[in-house]
Amino acid sequence: MAKINRNFTKLPGSYLFSETARRAAAFAAKNPGKKIIKLGIGDATQPLAPSVIKAMHDAVDDMAAKETFKGYGPDFGYDFLIDAIAKNDYAARGVDIGIDEIFVSDGAKSDCGNIGEIFSVDNRVAVCDPVYPVYVDSNAMAGRAGDFGADGRWSNLIYMPCTAENGFAPELPSEVPDIIYLCFPNNPTGAAATKEQLKMWVDYAAKNGSVILYDSAYEAYITDPEIPHTIFEIEGAKECAIEFRSFSKTAGFTGTRCAYTVVPKALVREGVQLNSLWARRQSTKFNGTPYIVQRGAAAIYTEQGKIECRKIIDYYMNNAKVIREGLIKAGLEVFGGVNAPYIWAKTPNGMPSWDFFDMLLNKVNVVTTPGAGFGPSGEGYIRLTAFGDSEATKEAVERIIKLL
Repeated sequence: MAKINRNFTKLPGSYLFSETARRAAAFAAKNPGKKIIKLGIGDATQPLAPSVIKAMHDAVDDMAAKETFKGYGPDFGYDFLIDAIAKNDYAARGVDIGIDEIFVSDGAKSDCGNIGEIFSVDNRVAVCDPVYPVYVDSNAMAGRAGDFGADGRWSNLIYMPCTAENGFAPELPSEVPDIIYLCFPNNPTGAAATKEQLKMWVDYAAKNGSVILYDSAYEAYITDPEIPHTIFEIEGAKECAIEFRSFSKTAGFTGTRCAYTVVPKALVREGVQLNSLWARRQSTKFNGTPYIVQRGAAAIYTEQGKIECRKIIDYYMNNAKVIREGLIKAGLEVFGGVNAPYIWAKTPNGMPSWDFFDMLLNKVNVVTTPGAGFGPSGEGYIRLTAFGDSEATKEAVERIIKLL
């Protein structure tokens, strides 16, 4: 008889965003006349930039002619996209990243979940708390997390609380982890890390032989010129860090799917380049991002593409400002929304996160994300996303203000 991976059975309930969607759908079914405004999941709502669309149309035409048709592409991405990434995302910031250190994929979520395959199951993992659920769930599936306790914590994970008291910046753990997940600008709290804070982590990882898994999917939303856009701006990071980037929020590719991961060749553990391990994993299990999609992604690096994408980002950041200022007006304690498209708000009067989620859904028909779904330290907060339609966002905020 075939045996299952019992680690999956340890996972509590459903995936966070599946549960919020289920509750919203159930409410909609019972209240067909209600206008529900969704500020929960971070899904882009603005159309792709004109330059991206044109590039994709041209790429479709390429697929219609024998001379330009593309079948299987290069395992790790076409040169035209990898070159653009290296030049614009790294060289332009004074960072030297080789084209053989960049791996184009179908999403940062996929890469964050799959990267654990190149590490032993015996590694101890540290995560921020609250945290993007994929980091935790994928390690639980692999068997690194241990058992899920009544306190909402996994027995074998090292939790690094990120609270208002420490500015939502994780502190160095007393127990040294082998793998450290960091996400800045942060999902869900919206906090950003300074160069000094990242240098502390790079030095710590270098000293202990740890590896930092750095999710910078929201770097395009940084407004403070002093905040680093990549961990590789920090000296020594190439010897201890892997970085994940996404076009989902930078260019609205949530439904188009394109991202990339940087694994420096200088990152070596137990005498092995992690770059070679990831290359082997990807070439075996992944057949590459479609040519048409990669052409669209490359278009965001053209001068016109940059202008168009910046306009979209500014649109979302204006939503963030509306949400932030509105919730403050409503009397809530609010964080984020300045260098990130997420707003992290404290629930009123210590109300539990799921209770406040249900209250907003049922009384003003606004969908958010309960902070408790991101980990124990997320209890007492909700997350709101700036990726909605601007008019709908304003209406949602006005409803909340009237309610509170």
